[in-house]
Order: sequence, then C-alpha cells, then structure tokens
Amino acid sequence: MPEDDQVKNGKKDVSLYEKLLARTEKLLESGRKNLDEALKKAGDELEAAGEFTREQADKISQFVRRDLEHTVKDANKAKESLKEAVDPSRIAAGAQSIFARILSASADTLNEWAQKSQQNIEFKTGEVTSPGTLTCKNCGEQIHMKKTARIPPCPKCFHPHFRKSY
Repeated sequence: MPEDDQVKNGKKDVSLYEKLLARTEKLLESGRKNLDEALKKAGDELEAAGEFTREQADKISQFVRRDLEHTVKDANKAKESLKEAVDPSRIAAGAQSIFARILSASADTLNEWAQKSQQNIEFKTGEVTSPGTLTCKNCGEQIHMKKTARIPPCPKCFHPHFRKSY
C-alpha cells in the first residue's frame, strides 16, 4: 500500500476512533447501556450514517474497548488505594456507615468492569489508541502520546509491543 494511502487510512481510523469513543461515552453516561451494547449501537449509528463500514467500526471498536477497559483497570487500582488510605476508625459512626455504602457500591461496579477487562492488555504498533504513555515491553522506552493516533514501533528498539499508563 503506498504511503499516502496508509496516512489517509490512519487518519480515517483515528477519526472513527474519536467518533466511536464519543458516542459510546454518551450512551454509557445515559446509564441505559453496558459497554458492549454502547459500542455496538455507536458502531451501528456510524455505519447507518454512511461514515464508515461495519468492518471498520468493528476493528476500531476493539481499540476503544481495550482503552476503556484499561482505564477501568487503572480506576480500580485507584479505588483500592483510596480504600487503604481511609482509616475508618477516624470517621464518626454515621459518616462511616454512609461512606462504607458508597465505597461498597462503587467497588461492586468497578469490580464488574474490571472482571470484563483482559488480564494483560497489550498495545501493538499499528493500532489506534488514546493519549497516554506507552512503555516498550522489550526495552522500557516510553512514547508519550499527546492525542489519539496510530501506535508507532518503539523508537529505540523497534519492538511492536507496549503497555500503557495515563
């Protein structure tokens, strides 16, 4: 494939990623859809509008799902850190009870999301991802993604596999 076509396809993929993510987030915020339903509906809407093919939407949906699940995994880690940082013996009994209910409800939701995520989420060269820091799994070199874009090979060792942090 000529380089100009690769650049055009990369821009199309990034555009679809951003549109699919925005629509999926709106559907999730409405509280009426789970992640799978929201991604499918968002893809269906973009396909029906003639913006992208079903195959393109399915491919980019995988990237959106991976990034959202990775974000949930990080949120779950933050929730655990917060639980450890809060010492219930310092909180009055009434406030402690309310706080415990809030944490418990949040923990249940976050645990449900975390269970759906993959154990080892791997990011690969050529995939589209949102902003964040990609760390090469081979040499540890970091790439700081400032915006949604295709993942390049490691600039240091050209390895194609990364892990991500925000």
